[in-house]
Amino acid sequence: MARSGAAGRVPLTRELALRAAVELADEQGIEAVSMRNLAARLGVVPMALYKHVANKDDLLGGMVDVVVASHAHQPVDGGWKDAVRGRVLAARRALLAHPWARQVIESRTTRTPTVLAYMDAVAGAFIAGGFSADLTHHVMHALGHRIWGFSPEAFDGPAPPAAPVAPVDPVAAAETMRHLARAYPHIAAITQAATDGDDGRAGQGCDEQFEFEFTLDLLLDAFERLHESGWTSGGSSRPAP
Repeated sequence: MARSGAAGRVPLTRELALRAAVELADEQGIEAVSMRNLAARLGVVPMALYKHVANKDDLLGGMVDVVVASHAHQPVDGGWKDAVRGRVLAARRALLAHPWARQVIESRTTRTPTVLAYMDAVAGAFIAGGFSADLTHHVMHALGHRIWGFSPEAFDGPAPPAAPVAPVDPVAAAETMRHLARAYPHIAAITQAATDGDDGRAGQGCDEQFEFEFTLDLLLDAFERLHESGWTSGGSSRPAP
């Protein structure tokens, strides 16, 4: 997306810069994306780019927003199951169109409003279908990276050591929850359910071992159902009820 001469120059905007970065990654891979390379592609000096994109991390987060926004607002029909399935498959199509996106999504440590809104919509499909916030909390854990269109590999390397956790300011935490409830009510509901604990254990948060076993049991139950139904890979892609 090289820009033309002064007479036909398109004003540089954040959206233009992010879309150019996505195109650059699609063509040359995420390794080719840098502030300098992007500025050259746009036909501007790097300092002009910094007026719209704060730094490389901001650039990568914005690129994820472009990919998520491309599928997040697609209309979905039917009940909760069709709605979730449609959203996840749309995310997968977007991911296949932008193979670099998985690596960048996995590297993100913060959630932008675009990302939160998509997560809220997925959670909202379950809640609209009658799921409790508590069950939706665990269902979202079970789906994991699948809501972005990919599954984690079976033999990923160990996670790096966690950074020290700073003390929580209760006043700031309460204000954050109020903002979350206003902007993303479904995310707030499942966050509150996780914070309160599944059996009233306030403040326990997510239990990684429980989530692992919950997902394992869920998958095993599904395997059992497929086995008992006589399902084969050459038959229907979706088992009969």
